[in-house]
Amino acid sequence: MKIAVLGGYGVGITMLVPRSPEAGETVLGGRLSHEHGGKGSNQAIAMARWGATPSLITAVGDDAAARDARELWASEGVDASAVRTGERATMAGVILVETSGENRIAIASGALEELTTADMDAAATIIESAQALVISLEVPHAVAVRAAQIARAASVPVIVNPAPAGNVEESLWTLADLLVPNVPEARQLLDDPEASETQLAEALHERTRATVVVTCGDHGAVIADARGVRVIEGVRVDAVDTTGAGDTFVGVLTVEYLETGDLDGAVRTACAAAAAAVTRVGVVPGLPRRAERAALTGDAA
Repeated sequence: MKIAVLGGYGVGITMLVPRSPEAGETVLGGRLSHEHGGKGSNQAIAMARWGATPSLITAVGDDAAARDARELWASEGVDASAVRTGERATMAGVILVETSGENRIAIASGALEELTTADMDAAATIIESAQALVISLEVPHAVAVRAAQIARAASVPVIVNPAPAGNVEESLWTLADLLVPNVPEARQLLDDPEASETQLAEALHERTRATVVVTCGDHGAVIADARGVRVIEGVRVDAVDTTGAGDTFVGVLTVEYLETGDLDGAVRTACAAAAAAVTRVGVVPGLPRRAERAALTGDAA
């Protein structure tokens, strides 16, 4: 299964802290680590570990971080032929993870901001030959729109993970076949901080006409499509690091849905995979493999 993935790669600088500091406050007792990150890269690796053949479309710098990334992609089975080398540094993210598992992330986009619509035209063959195009919004908006236009013209389904949600405009919504926000992102998209999860999913479906899956952490997910609105129950676990949960969900959901055509079943499996991911420290180390499927879901692999 070939999947085109448009999104970011970056170095994740993670600090485990007892709690996040307030403005002007210093909190001691942190533990520092460096790891691979970026939503596009994480999702592509999640798909590869779940049995797909993803092609990553992104930009990195001419630096040690990019060289490490290319070694990672080669070892994980991610095609990096459409990865551009830019003039700026590779994207970096600073992640604070509390002992509760909650996280806060700040990003310096670097070379990723150099991606252009011309780069999408250059990657058209990869997009057109894929079974789906998955877009996360670390990339410039015009780039995301151009990639989606190429996919739609070739009848390739477009899956949009609107993260960060502030980078989404209506011109992209109309090109999405499947929209996968979490609850805060859905509220930002609709500018409605009070709506429930089911109200958010239904409103997004009515506004975009896309199939919508709103992820709700360990509460599961809400689906809204032509069949109506329904809740998929989540899996409760003791979380130690929620950083990679969303990328695990998107990666596994994409592969399962393309394989089976069963959206509800794909969401259940993605919820189980995301639950497994949050019990492990680190994003890439926490991404589950297809061999774990039966243990996670109770079904045959």
